[in-house]
Amino acid sequence: MTILAATDGTDWSMAAVEWAAIEAQRRHTPLRIVHAFDWDWHESRFDIGNEYVDVSRHLAEGLLAEAYDRARECAPDVGIETEALIGQATPQLLEAARGAELLVVGGRGRGGFTGLRLGSVSHRMAAHSPCPVVVVHGHDVPGGPVIAGVDDSPAADQVLGAAFDEAAVQGCDLIILRSLAPAIPPWLADVRRADLLSPEDRAAKLRRIEDQLAPWHDKYPGVRTATVLTHDTAASALILSSRKYRLVVVGSRGHGAVGGTVLGSVGLQLLHHAACPVLIVRGEAAR
Repeated sequence: MTILAATDGTDWSMAAVEWAAIEAQRRHTPLRIVHAFDWDWHESRFDIGNEYVDVSRHLAEGLLAEAYDRARECAPDVGIETEALIGQATPQLLEAARGAELLVVGGRGRGGFTGLRLGSVSHRMAAHSPCPVVVVHGHDVPGGPVIAGVDDSPAADQVLGAAFDEAAVQGCDLIILRSLAPAIPPWLADVRRADLLSPEDRAAKLRRIEDQLAPWHDKYPGVRTATVLTHDTAASALILSSRKYRLVVVGSRGHGAVGGTVLGSVGLQLLHHAACPVLIVRGEAAR
């Protein structure tokens, strides 16, 4: 298993390479850095074709060499390989991610529109990647904990597994956030809710969460946890507090996701607005 980092040469993607290198060193896992460059095969009919692809490949190799140096500086003991992929970025990265332990991408790329926090390729990777995806934008807090947004959907155990694993690998505390807000239409999001829990109901909710966490505490006895209950939506609570954390972990789908979508509303909002890296947990249980 390897950690896969995608780069297009932008500062955002180079930050993703550095994050992936540090993660690979923590996990004692090889790192593979890839760059996809699109080359229209129709141009190969003409004399310019071979010259074009040679120039493009040369630029790609230079970009990958810089990414390699950045990764090596962050992770001197990690096995690192680089590869230039010919073709459109999305299908090439989706294929490269098969069998990877983790895919790491930058929050923005070339051609991004001003005001949009998430690039189109990063969005597609988060929505369709066959493996978990970390989108790096903003800055993580080295001394901060990992935070996981958990509900009672079938994806919860997979999110907890990834969150406990990250906290164990990074040697930090884990915060479990559970939103008590009901799924309501966006236009009612700011309406004050009257369904606040009584102290007894709140205590019962905490006990159920502790029961949910029990097997993970047994598996990861060194990870300290704290549970936070909020009446805000999960997305707003996680975004608001993301400046204090090193990583936010959520599932690719959960309660309140629109039917037919491949990325839940919480994950999508986090990818656009979180102030630290976001891990989208994917797989059969999270879909």
